[in-house]
Amino acid sequence: MRYIVGYTDTPSGEDALNLAVRLARSMQRGLDIVIVLRSEARATLVPVDAGYEKYLHEAAEEWLHRALTLVPNDMDAKGHIVYAESFAQGLLDTSRDLEGRMIIVGAARGGLLGRFTIGSVANSLLHSAVVPVALAPQGSVAEVGLEGISRITVAVGTRSGAKELVDAGILAARASRVPLRLVSLVALDADGVDTPPRVRAQAEEHAAKTVAYVAEHLPDDIDVTVLTASGSRVEDAVAALEWDPGEVVFVGSSRLAQPRQLFLGTTAAKMLRELPVPMVVVPRDSILTVED
Repeated sequence: MRYIVGYTDTPSGEDALNLAVRLARSMQRGLDIVIVLRSEARATLVPVDAGYEKYLHEAAEEWLHRALTLVPNDMDAKGHIVYAESFAQGLLDTSRDLEGRMIIVGAARGGLLGRFTIGSVANSLLHSAVVPVALAPQGSVAEVGLEGISRITVAVGTRSGAKELVDAGILAARASRVPLRLVSLVALDADGVDTPPRVRAQAEEHAAKTVAYVAEHLPDDIDVTVLTASGSRVEDAVAALEWDPGEVVFVGSSRLAQPRQLFLGTTAAKMLRELPVPMVVVPRDSILTVED
């Protein structure tokens, strides 16, 4: 299994590459570093300058070589230059052709340190991808360096796709041998103001069942903890949680998504505003199971 990283010769591209290295190292995956150039067959009223096209391709080769030098020598990494109508489409096509299991990109620049600003590429992927998409927030990855991840947090609820999300978290924790934390969002699914006692009890019951399911599929030496998020806003609940600089959060896709596709839901979008760590968005009917 390999991960696809969308690379550009920018700080955002380096954020994506750093996160990709951490994920791939922890989960023992190979990396395909992809630079996307605009398609040579694109419609245009201006004749294509062959000299410029050659210059751009040579520049991309230099960027790709530099990216590969940033990957530790003991890791399996390959570079690719592809042509497509858009950066997002190039990554989607490459992921399909190479059977990638995850696409990793950086967030747009301009947000607060460690916070997400969703750019056009990430937005397109989050509405079209059929595999998980990992987003690296500005600056947070660089603080950790090229080490592996330290903890997996899964934001669980009861809506469609919850089991597939938990399975993805189990697979990640099992592959990387790191603790798994479950944050129950049942109390926030009600979209009310303060969490009523009945809803909190429902959240705690759901969390207990989820922990039991997780325990059946994880080795005894991997710690599992559970928290119940509560509050009048998702943003407040997320901001109140303790976050390890080296962890990654898994969230589910919206129930509005097409089969085996992503669609960033309201809860995940709100979480993005406060998360200081990378987020992985998992399709609501992911084909991965805990038996894989």
